[in-house]
Amino acid sequence: MQYVTLNNGLKMPQLGFGVWQVPDEEATPAVTKALEAGYRSIDTAKVYENEHGVGRALAKSDVPREDLFITTKVWNTDHGYENTLKAFDASLERLGLDYVDLYLIHWPTPEYDEYVETYKALEKLYKDGRVKAIGICNFNIDHLQRLLDECEVVPAVNQVECHPFLQQKELKEFCEKHNIYLEAWSPLMSGGDVLTSEEVKVIADQYGKTPAQVIIRWHLQYNNIVIPKSVTPSRIEENFDVFDFELSNEDMKKMAELDRNQRKGPEPSEMNVR
Repeated sequence: MQYVTLNNGLKMPQLGFGVWQVPDEEATPAVTKALEAGYRSIDTAKVYENEHGVGRALAKSDVPREDLFITTKVWNTDHGYENTLKAFDASLERLGLDYVDLYLIHWPTPEYDEYVETYKALEKLYKDGRVKAIGICNFNIDHLQRLLDECEVVPAVNQVECHPFLQQKELKEFCEKHNIYLEAWSPLMSGGDVLTSEEVKVIADQYGKTPAQVIIRWHLQYNNIVIPKSVTPSRIEENFDVFDFELSNEDMKKMAELDRNQRKGPEPSEMNVR
């Protein structure tokens, strides 16, 4: 496993396991398999409705808690200072934990303009030692700038849609300038066009790897944190088997040329669902 050091000194596995769209009952065997394969970072959220299932897998695992890195998120309906504190308590109970390593705001929902107040609740949780680090998801530069202007704790992570067809270069540059790690959700474009791209396939064939492995390797070398998701045991293992090869500078350049600003998910400034 490779680790990154967040801006508060906390070490986080660079490759983690996501459970978006995994039903609660399937989350338990999927997370159990991921832990057996070597993953130590698990990314869930209230809205995924599988925190119970993740918690069951953690409870029966023999991996020490201090070796695990658990992320969850506050959902759009729980924005606001007091609501966020209550939502955190409920997530912690569902997970069966007494702290989480990383707590994130899931979307800024700018139409409601409560994300600064919500982030201040995260700051309290952080100062009280109930979370090891705090951050956000799906924040554009303007949303991030407001946090930097109005809050005290610089977010450790900004988790956004990112894959070779949407490389987020301008946002990534802004995050790096402020020592914020970019974490990629939908790193394989949710099984989208990038996996069948001829350019990726050619590179994969050179290394005797799958397109998915090449894309995950690209994320690691692009200095993203990356959280691929699967419930298929063989794919869970395959997505972890990326530490025995390295893409050449030439192949990294070829991957950089695939950027086409193509989103699979919503534009954050327009995502105001509650």
